[in-house]
Amino acid sequence: MKVSVDPLVCEANGVCVGLAPDVFDLDDEDELTILSPEVPADQRDRVRHAVRSCPKAALSLDE
Repeated sequence: MKVSVDPLVCEANGVCVGLAPDVFDLDDEDELTILSPEVPADQRDRVRHAVRSCPKAALSLDE
């Protein structure tokens, strides 16, 4: 499973960071960084929830 972000859509609300902090992070310029594009097995449910919860639908999964 891979997760990606559309930087043109992302508003850096940080919902994903709160739900899956081992996979997502906001840098010093409030740009979303994906720490682990290839989602570890133990993080998959959290990442799915983060993708569904993104207020701008800026995240996508390739399962």
